[in-house]
Amino acid sequence: MLYRFDSIELDTAKAELRKDGAARPVEPQVLALLTLLVENRERLVSRDEILDKIWDGRVVSDAALSSRIKSARQAIGDDGQSQRFIRTIHGRGLRFVAEVKVARAVPLAEPPPVDLPAGQQAEQPTRPSIAVLPFRLVGDAGRYTAIADALPHELITELSRLRWLFVTARGSSFRLRSEDADMREIGRVLGVRYCLSGTVDVAGTALVVTVELVDTRSGGVVWADRFAGLVDDVHAIREDIRSRILTALELQIPLHEASLARLTVTGNLDAWSAYHLGLQHMYRFNRTDNAAATALFQQAVAQDPGFARAHAGLSFVHFQTAFMRHTDDIAGESDLARRFAERGLELDPLDPFVNFTMGRTFWLSGDLEGGLAWLERATAISPNYAQGIYAKAWTETLAGRGLQGRAHVDLSMRLSPLDPLYYAMLGTRAFTHMVVGEDLAAAEWAERAARSPGAHVLIAMIASATQSMIGNDVKAAHWAANVRERNPVLTRADFFRSFPMKSEVTRARLANALERCGF
Repeated sequence: MLYRFDSIELDTAKAELRKDGAARPVEPQVLALLTLLVENRERLVSRDEILDKIWDGRVVSDAALSSRIKSARQAIGDDGQSQRFIRTIHGRGLRFVAEVKVARAVPLAEPPPVDLPAGQQAEQPTRPSIAVLPFRLVGDAGRYTAIADALPHELITELSRLRWLFVTARGSSFRLRSEDADMREIGRVLGVRYCLSGTVDVAGTALVVTVELVDTRSGGVVWADRFAGLVDDVHAIREDIRSRILTALELQIPLHEASLARLTVTGNLDAWSAYHLGLQHMYRFNRTDNAAATALFQQAVAQDPGFARAHAGLSFVHFQTAFMRHTDDIAGESDLARRFAERGLELDPLDPFVNFTMGRTFWLSGDLEGGLAWLERATAISPNYAQGIYAKAWTETLAGRGLQGRAHVDLSMRLSPLDPLYYAMLGTRAFTHMVVGEDLAAAEWAERAARSPGAHVLIAMIASATQSMIGNDVKAAHWAANVRERNPVLTRADFFRSFPMKSEVTRARLANALERCGF
């Protein structure tokens, strides 16, 4: 979402703050505080809620909180005297008081009724549905004319492998070729929520393809992109376009569904809406949101016991609780993560997200090879599933296959540069360098990971250790202090339970570095 106030833009998708169009350097915690206040501008945000959301419920000093508030004000040209944007309600909390304009929000419109023969009733699928139209050809494409039909045809084939998405067959969607087609009308005729269209422009040796994802209920654009290259490289470009579109849809459709779900009354959410609201909380990676995600996934399962992805969501949040040591009952949470993943597999063994969650449950017991088999299955089912590819890279790297893991994590980052798990992808990239003894590069990637939005405390531990490995004691101490501020009881044993390194050499080097950092 893009929020505008005064001359400031807060872009939550890019995790970026801009003033007069220029990006301003902001610490992740300060950016998170600003986002929390702006997103909840209609109400007061209490001190306890700030500590819960920004510091994951940890005890921090009043000075630390005041410092972040001061930095947030400075970042947007405010101060404690004027309080033009952030107002302090003494003894209670903060409130964002400036007028905010929201961009990239698509208004909700009721879908028009579908015309059917007498006696037939339209059945609206509970999962998102999409039609891919033949692309429109611009200019004289010569012998490349076929790409306008070939590319959307391949997309239909690949999208049909995503078990969570209902895809209209080519035989229906390819009958709609009007250049001035009304996407709402197409949604009415085909009974779909989304429509993907595009253009293919060939000019000399240049090839440009544009794509656009539209919500047929409102006619609003959810996502768009542009791809360019040389026409002689059409086959390589075609593969890149196909992969990037598939990955974008995996990310953009769930985000859009969640934003629409927030416009409905919580008590009346259907299973699908509850699931997608759960995803929003799940990817914030803190104790409070993890609990909120758990409740929403439970609601989805209660409303639709056969909803495989909701069971997989429950597996994810229980895995997160065990992985982050948010409980003393690690064995119990690990068991729940496995059981919900198994139930998801019983319901839909071909869903990539379900297989992904099953694979990660093996990490909790240190069985990397067992997990790898399920992660490979997830990516075999959906070859462009970025999170599955990242998880496979993580497993390969911890198993000592650093170069193999690097190739996969680089692919995952290219496929999904805005992924909620991008910080973990960067952290995995750091591990790939550690495994092969490239400590300087490891330190650089680890610091990028630790500074990324959503990065959990174990990522800061990696940053501390890698800085120690290259002899940068100042930065090592900085990240060690960051870890202790966020979780003062973390130890080396906790680190290696979460990251079961199989290479004894790498494990020993990391252990020594962590010891030098005071863990």
